[in-house]
Amino acid sequence: MGTPERLIESTRELLWERGYVGTSPKAILERAGAGQGSMYHHFKGKPDLALTAIRRTAEELRAAAEAVLGGPGTPYERIEAYLRRERDVLRGCPVGRLTMDPDVVASDELRAPVDETLDWLRERLAGVVEEGKEQGQLAPSLDGGEIAATIVATVQGGYVLARASGSPAAFDAGVRGLLSLLAPHGRPN
Repeated sequence: MGTPERLIESTRELLWERGYVGTSPKAILERAGAGQGSMYHHFKGKPDLALTAIRRTAEELRAAAEAVLGGPGTPYERIEAYLRRERDVLRGCPVGRLTMDPDVVASDELRAPVDETLDWLRERLAGVVEEGKEQGQLAPSLDGGEIAATIVATVQGGYVLARASGSPAAFDAGVRGLLSLLAPHGRPN
């Protein structure tokens, strides 16, 4: 892995762990094993590197979500696969955590990939819900946009509750509860 890649990956990890302010250029260079001037050789500075890192994280989240939402199975099964997919629950969502970072939220440029990713996720989930309604698997009274917002809120809130308690149990309980509400009649979850 070349120096620019190491810088991007180190910044992604540090943003997830420490947030924007806690991610100093010195910490990035140390984690990347890069020399003093290498950040400024490859990037305009910390904001440019952070934006590149945030975009990469957003792309990975989209790809992971699309792998299950666009995968095999009924719409309900795909929503279930999204909710139950492997996650590091106690670390939280690398994109969702950025919404709690005042420096990211205050910057239109840094916030844009976060907003775009969450908007994409809600739209993608809404499409799967609508597909489930059309196939008669999900209740016709459901609003795809509202259910998509509920799914995203359950996941993001589940991360917060799991981190607060130090256990993934709260996340898992939220997922089970939401799936029981969405489950086609007579289907155990």
